[in-house]
Amino acid sequence: MQDLLKLPFFTDEHRALVRELDTAAWAHIWPDPEKGDDAEALRAALATLAEWGALKHTVSEPWRQMPNVLAREVLAYHSGIADLAYVMQALGSIAIGLMGSDTLKTEMLPAVASGEACMAFAITEPEAGSDLAAQTTRAERVGDEYEITGIKHLISNAGVATHYTLFARTGEGRKGISAFLVPAGTPGLSVEKQRPTSPHPLGRVILEKARVPAGNRLGQEGEGLKLALMTLERCRPTVAAAANGFARRAYDECVKHLRQRRMFGGTLGDQPVAQGILAEMSARLDASRLLTYRTAWLFDQGEHRQAREVALAKWQATENAQWIIDKALQLAGGLGVLHGSVFERLYREIRPLRIYEGASEVQQLVVARAILESP
Repeated sequence: MQDLLKLPFFTDEHRALVRELDTAAWAHIWPDPEKGDDAEALRAALATLAEWGALKHTVSEPWRQMPNVLAREVLAYHSGIADLAYVMQALGSIAIGLMGSDTLKTEMLPAVASGEACMAFAITEPEAGSDLAAQTTRAERVGDEYEITGIKHLISNAGVATHYTLFARTGEGRKGISAFLVPAGTPGLSVEKQRPTSPHPLGRVILEKARVPAGNRLGQEGEGLKLALMTLERCRPTVAAAANGFARRAYDECVKHLRQRRMFGGTLGDQPVAQGILAEMSARLDASRLLTYRTAWLFDQGEHRQAREVALAKWQATENAQWIIDKALQLAGGLGVLHGSVFERLYREIRPLRIYEGASEVQQLVVARAILESP
């Protein structure tokens, strides 16, 4: 990553973070969720990150984009399960830092940083994906508790998480959604496993009159949708960073292959067609990374309302990463499609990033509206 770290976006602290995390990641043998239990792989990765002290950035106050962007690019380059373990700590705890009670902050944030707490973000429902306001899970006030009933699905860390940041309807309309911290052991909460194309803990979270204390509500009633959007606004640039990490790994592996693969009396890299593809890979990768770093830098300068920049980074980085990885697999030929090859693994890992936390088509709308509504 040293090529772009000389830019003025970065401080010596940022450069040290990348250097230390990358060095540790190269020396570590990451668990492979495809060769065993994906839940155990997630727990092992989380424990490693906690041991390294890397998780402190997911709960820092004030929350900073750049350390999280850099950490996700490094981790995604090395291991998809490590990247997932990292980001879920942030995704599940940002709402606590923003609107949780002092008691919840004191209890939960140190536990997230130490890896003692394993977090999940439960907002998606079978009929509520991109349209977050279509939530149907309900939370009814019963004395000093809320009784929650409904189904969440496609929830990462389902069955592994110790706590779910969960959204449920307490009223009608967009302002009728509230957020809650729900411990995994809450009576009435159960999990059904789902199987994604790239193995990691994923499932449906089913709540049948599951009761949580009113003190576990995050913010006031009706502030849930606002809180969800504030969380996603912070995490979307890190999705771009993860895509950049996957793409950079594919690019590096492709360069090795082009230099080593013998054909037609030379190497594959001697072929003009391969050179043209490689050049475009490099251009797309640099463009994606620069868009991502710009967004993180702006956020850390205090410019928190940057919907256009966030959407551009998430949209372009994920789409470019898909293109780069597809071309890298194509240049690898038959070896690229064999199960277990780095290209085949990356091909499956990149695909969900174009959908979750706002599909590419949604990001396009955000960009276009920001342009049309600007003075």
